[in-house]
Amino acid sequence: MNLFDLSLRLNGFPIRKAEIALEEIQQKNDVAFEDYIIYKKQEIVAYHLKHTPFYKSLAKSINLEDWNTVPIMTKRNLQQPLNERLSEGFSTNNVYINKTSGSSGDPFIFAKDKFCHALTWAIIKDRFGWFNLDFNASKQARFYGIPLDKKGYYKERVKDALSNRFRFSVFDLSDAAFDNLLKKFSSTSFDYINGYTSAIVQFAKFLERKNIVLNLICPSLKACVVTSEMLFDDDKTLMETQFGVPVINEYGASELDLIAFQNPKGEWQINSETLFVEILDKNDNILPLGEEGRVVITSLYNKAHPFIRYDIGDIGTLSKQSTAKKPVLETLIGRTNDIAILPSGKRAAGLTFYYITKSIIEDDGNVKEFVIEQHKKDTFKIIYVSSEELSEENKLIISNEMERYLEKGLQIIFERQNQLQRSKSGKLKQFSSLINVKL
Repeated sequence: MNLFDLSLRLNGFPIRKAEIALEEIQQKNDVAFEDYIIYKKQEIVAYHLKHTPFYKSLAKSINLEDWNTVPIMTKRNLQQPLNERLSEGFSTNNVYINKTSGSSGDPFIFAKDKFCHALTWAIIKDRFGWFNLDFNASKQARFYGIPLDKKGYYKERVKDALSNRFRFSVFDLSDAAFDNLLKKFSSTSFDYINGYTSAIVQFAKFLERKNIVLNLICPSLKACVVTSEMLFDDDKTLMETQFGVPVINEYGASELDLIAFQNPKGEWQINSETLFVEILDKNDNILPLGEEGRVVITSLYNKAHPFIRYDIGDIGTLSKQSTAKKPVLETLIGRTNDIAILPSGKRAAGLTFYYITKSIIEDDGNVKEFVIEQHKKDTFKIIYVSSEELSEENKLIISNEMERYLEKGLQIIFERQNQLQRSKSGKLKQFSSLINVKL
């Protein structure tokens, strides 16, 4: 029985209609697809100019024949009551409503019309199908957060049951919790793992310490899909070694859609069927393929709420081999608010600090997890969980390496904790700038 599809239909999301529409889009040849993108961009702008007072007030000087006249939307534009942003004919009673995670520091409530949300699931099902994973049949081992209040907890458990998945909480990453998790894998025919990168990496490290390859005790396992947090090459190698299956990188945003998904060739293929992705410079100019800039996205189907040239807050690069039908995300560096400004004025992606430190701090297996915070332009705190406190020698090596790669005069503070603070959803933010610097 197709419980997943049935649950979507019972909640008013026309999944079959969406799947048929997606098939029609994908059948277009390259030339027809370019025309399709041009048409859908103009159509969604025209729709919201006519039916959405909120968008009309934001976009007063648009020429539908000139895409560059379409203004950039930011999360700050959307931080007002949802009812004031909905299009005519839509209310909180006939749309899908959710809230962003707030990982960018600007959380807000958003809406999608029900066909648009069904398309989101059609895309997700299609991409998972690249690896022979079926939402209606494949069993998922889910590494996500879970509400701790009774109502929220049981609501998620019911959703998990309908979606053929079992959830492992990411709030307890102890060896004792992983021992219980391992027992569940040995007794359950899981087809794939899905969830937050940092938690799944910790599970892989546990398996490495135990000298266990997961698919030897769970032979049904086919793949691991990681999402929501940065995936480093060495972590991917570790997971593939310890799980014995391919690790697939997913990039999405709840308010939009699945943005990019690693295809079987290893390319991070962008969802061009329902989204239009651009890379812009700081002056809102479109950058050539291969150049790094702000990721700006247009949702081509959401008629309940405009997401048009929406600055998602990430920095990335499109491959030079990208086409209209098959754009490929070459790099995703992180959030714009994850950029560190050094005393000299030099800018560095915050994950640079994390990456430099990671190569040193985890060498001996003592440190289980760590995050980095910027407290002043010259002051960074490394918060870590470990079996033993870092030696003064290791602290000095880390401090010297950070200065060598970045600049002299940085102050590095080390703080050992029993466990790291995760967001309510269970995500772990590897780097955070706590200073207010305008980029």
